[in-house]
Amino acid sequence: MKEIEVYCKNNKQTKTYFNGTTLLDVVNDQQIKLDSQALAAYVNNELKGLSYEIYTPVTVDFIDISNPDGMRVYQRTLTFLLQKALKDLFPKHNLTVQHSVSKGLYCEITNGGEELTMTQINQLEQHMHNLVAEDIPFIRKKIPTENAIKLFETNGFHEKVLLLKTRPRFYTSVYFLNNYADYYYGPLLPSTGFLKIFGLFSYYKGLLLMFPRTDEPDKLENIIVQNKMFEIFQEHKEWNRILGAHSVGRINDAMEQNKFGELIKVNEALHEKKYAAIADMISQRKDVKMILIAGPSSSGKTTTAKRLAIQLKVAGLNPVVVSLDNYFVDREFTPKDENGDYDFESIHALDLKLLNEQLNNLLEGKTVLIPKFSFHTGKRYYDNENLTVGEKDILIIEGIHALNPELTKYIDNKRKFKIYASALTSIALDNNNRIPTTDNRLIRRIVRDSQSRSSSALDTIRRWQSVRRGENRNIFPYQENADIMFNSSLVYELSVLRILVEPLLLKIPPTEPEYAETIRLLKFISYFAPADVKEIKQIPPTSVLREFIGFSSFSY
Repeated sequence: MKEIEVYCKNNKQTKTYFNGTTLLDVVNDQQIKLDSQALAAYVNNELKGLSYEIYTPVTVDFIDISNPDGMRVYQRTLTFLLQKALKDLFPKHNLTVQHSVSKGLYCEITNGGEELTMTQINQLEQHMHNLVAEDIPFIRKKIPTENAIKLFETNGFHEKVLLLKTRPRFYTSVYFLNNYADYYYGPLLPSTGFLKIFGLFSYYKGLLLMFPRTDEPDKLENIIVQNKMFEIFQEHKEWNRILGAHSVGRINDAMEQNKFGELIKVNEALHEKKYAAIADMISQRKDVKMILIAGPSSSGKTTTAKRLAIQLKVAGLNPVVVSLDNYFVDREFTPKDENGDYDFESIHALDLKLLNEQLNNLLEGKTVLIPKFSFHTGKRYYDNENLTVGEKDILIIEGIHALNPELTKYIDNKRKFKIYASALTSIALDNNNRIPTTDNRLIRRIVRDSQSRSSSALDTIRRWQSVRRGENRNIFPYQENADIMFNSSLVYELSVLRILVEPLLLKIPPTEPEYAETIRLLKFISYFAPADVKEIKQIPPTSVLREFIGFSSFSY
């Protein structure tokens, strides 16, 4: 039997193994020690499950749950376990994984409108633990796609069937747990025994599937109440069902039926209606003189501010934009992060005292001298720009800290209207493969950075985890402070973004550590049938998508 060399980056050792050795064999043989249990590995910078068999010399890097890919492997596998347990106990019930909320995954389990009781949820969780104790292997088989379609038709997985039919492939990888089959677009764990930490909790009309903490993997995440976030997801889920576009297969089918243009028109009309409703809400609150808009990267908050400004004018108000960039402290006073670098995302990188002082003066009808900030010199300066807020004027402040109470703590709350904007993706690949909102935003950002910031896809992906850490620290903790949330996602956008992002991702070489994320994104976007030029031309120049793909009628 042929022997092959395996270099392990975790312990910097090279060792020889026989052909067909699995990654799990390597972990056990070399006793790889991570902060927690190894869940997967990068093999030559491609993500592979621990059941992956090695047949050529490779470099491997094992990962645990603290790595985003490790967490995704754990979540996917746990979802499969939940699906299997449900069919064992309640075979007539159906599982739909809806979206991420409150640090978990919200799932609905129904049988003709009948929901699970608390007792049944407890039984379901106990059965999952029993399956974990049995340490049953997950078996991956590559079968002809036509056979996979017949299998899923028999099991009643209609969205999965439609997805496979609208994404033609000769073969499809299907996972089996005992005699139960399912499909996932990423690797799973080797066996149920790896899934020791999880929880099921009754939530709204379904349940919340909770995962381990990344920093303390032996403990569950704490549930954080996010009622407003949940409501906006539910609202858009219902809209998508009305449109017949709640899954990727249905969006692809709409394209085949020449109905994609209608999806664009209806979705854009829904956005316009929402902007108008928010403007009307603001105009009816006579005390409001300041609109605060926050959102994570590539959430469309800038377009939201611009389109809302138009609707405010229709409502008889005059929006005046105040840029937080003008209120940066001089460079020597900028706080530093744990690495000793300037932390420009810290709220204390802004002169909060001056900002609140000037905002209060403006609200009192006084004229203020607006500061400017030079990013070249790192210094504040003034160029005699005065600002006065009249009776019909209303301030718009947009930025990552806009919903942080610390930003405007000296402003009376009744004078503020707070908006949280984000691309809260509410479509799914199928009933139990959701689309993370983060992936939607990352793809938006890759396209925008390439077109307007001369930044490569590799640069954008390389910075993304740092961006995400900043969002977790500065934005997400305050999103429930919003008076209203605006969902900037569009059901059709990933079909459009596919034709723009694929060439950018294909430029990333396999020698880069970011190649694993590149492969994941390429596979994810491949599920969407690409839009053609005539359909893209139907996207209005004021669309939030134009902020990322270009040809917007707004200036950015």
